[in-house]
Amino acid sequence: MAPPPSCETATVRVLCPKQLLLSGNQPGSLQWLIGSPFFPPFTVVSTFRCIHHSPDLLQESDDLRKLLPKGFEVIGGVIVGDSDAVKSALEAVRAARRLRKSISEGGELDDEKIVGASVDAGTGSIHFFISRTEKLAKLEPVGSVDYEEDKSGKYLWENGCLLHCELPIKLPFYFPASSPSEAKKMFSEAVDGVITQFKEPCVVYVAETLKKASGDVPKPVVLRGKDFGFGADASNINRLPGSEDKVSDIKMLSCSHLCLNSKNAAVVNSAENADKIQISVMLNRSEKSLSIGAPVAEYFPAMEEARLIVVDLNLDVLTYAPKELPLMHAVSNLVIPALVDQLYSLKKIILPHLLMEHPQLRIYHFNPPGVLHPVTTIYELNYGETEMKQVDVRKSLHTRLGLPLDRPLLRSANALDLSVNDDSRSNIKKRGSIQLKDVHIGIPSSGVSEGVASLIQGSYEYYHYLQDSFDDSGWGCAYRSLQTIISWFRLQHYTSISVPSHREIQQTLVEIGDKDPSFVGSREWIGAIELSFVLDKLLGVSCKIMNFRSGSELPEKCRELALHFETQGTPIMIGGGVLAYTLLGVDYDEGSGDCAFLILDPHYTGGEDHKKIVNGGWCGWKKAVDSKGKSFFLHNKFYNLLLPQRPNMV
Repeated sequence: MAPPPSCETATVRVLCPKQLLLSGNQPGSLQWLIGSPFFPPFTVVSTFRCIHHSPDLLQESDDLRKLLPKGFEVIGGVIVGDSDAVKSALEAVRAARRLRKSISEGGELDDEKIVGASVDAGTGSIHFFISRTEKLAKLEPVGSVDYEEDKSGKYLWENGCLLHCELPIKLPFYFPASSPSEAKKMFSEAVDGVITQFKEPCVVYVAETLKKASGDVPKPVVLRGKDFGFGADASNINRLPGSEDKVSDIKMLSCSHLCLNSKNAAVVNSAENADKIQISVMLNRSEKSLSIGAPVAEYFPAMEEARLIVVDLNLDVLTYAPKELPLMHAVSNLVIPALVDQLYSLKKIILPHLLMEHPQLRIYHFNPPGVLHPVTTIYELNYGETEMKQVDVRKSLHTRLGLPLDRPLLRSANALDLSVNDDSRSNIKKRGSIQLKDVHIGIPSSGVSEGVASLIQGSYEYYHYLQDSFDDSGWGCAYRSLQTIISWFRLQHYTSISVPSHREIQQTLVEIGDKDPSFVGSREWIGAIELSFVLDKLLGVSCKIMNFRSGSELPEKCRELALHFETQGTPIMIGGGVLAYTLLGVDYDEGSGDCAFLILDPHYTGGEDHKKIVNGGWCGWKKAVDSKGKSFFLHNKFYNLLLPQRPNMV
């Protein structure tokens, strides 16, 4: 065994942005350093802010146990301190050790190496130290710190993969009707019974690739509980096969066997495009029987009146593993413990409501910007996404992850899509019309020589006449502009609702009392005011409206429109006494007053042909006054501009 590195050679590698370590600017603020047992020692992947700072850290450990996927762990802490860097770092180390013990529920972690760091509140300088054992109070200063932010995603996902396991469980249990207090005990015993089944010899774990689009797809790998050694010695779950073990070929298969990206040498730099392996859990109960026989029903008479409760537990875990790791080890050391932890987390949430209506729980996985690895959350669906209780939950998560508090990054619409990618299913999505995205990208310049362009921020879909086999030619332009605007809010994850049809837009206006019931199914026009009502009702989005008595007034407001695109970034609907358009940007020269408007025209009736749309002028810059002296906006018509405001929300 190689001797431990000396303090002169110990190096800390930081893969996350250095700014994250400095984000806790209040003296005494604490962050957890996240690493992985599969990485070289002292490798920091991300940071989580401590939001329940107390000596026992019980709530903190509960939160991190749910949030942090198996394959990642707390490897230290960083604290904002004063000039005594050693003292501050020692405090961070001690807190990290307490947290690790609480997460492992008293596990033996005393000899684990811990990274401690101190941020000087005055200068912002960071000092790293190493604590090799809990008993040794002395900290070793780190020889060097390598910040490798530019390599972070590539390092994680070229060498690692995700294992995903969904397991719906319908858990029935009985308790005496005369003793409701027994219900919690019986429920806990039923949960423990499920956990026992995870380690039975007859349990089967099937591993298969989640990416089915390639022609060269490896066959699923079947891992049996008896191959793990379950039943004979349950402790086998926590160790790799040693050289003295007689292992079959199946035990030697690594995760890379099911990783298509590694075979194709593709470069992946995020969890979204990383290799993913699906793990399915099955219990082969018939294998227990030594002889073939007919099914047998057993009768257990109840000695007194009893109540039956059935609890639905939909487990959904995501874990990280190196591609070289044997599949057997990945399942036994990562997937099964993750299922156990999540089962206990769900039990803890349900227990207080056991005899009432159970909370509707749903597990989501996210990979928000700035966080290199996925995080897992448990949301209660009883509350809508805009209800304050659910908003408070997301605010707390944003704070912990160092995310901005004015962007929706952890809503259900932001969740990772872990569905199977199968060519046989893709044809279903290709039927009907598919809207083009971001058709303004790559169009010719505006022609404003000294202008500064201010454009829409983010993506949108182009909605226009005759899409979805629906004839709205001559009356539906404002509806199409509204659909484009709502698509922007969908693609920026402010909402998960579908883009409404013309009829659904009309029904919304009837529901709020703006229109009579006869309006539904009609071909009546709508304008900026109606669009604002629909956006408020369906999305909770407020809007500003600019009124113009003449088209000649619009160029005078270019500076104000540019400010909208720079601060809000949402598409603008142009309506009024003439045709409706969608405005995607302005190009304005303050010196000369020359300006151009980036118009997306919903009156287009052709197919989804980007070249045809751009060449035909259906998306392009329109000068307020062209070279022939013709004005785009008519001087004898009024205009209303609808400016949707970006919600300040999580």
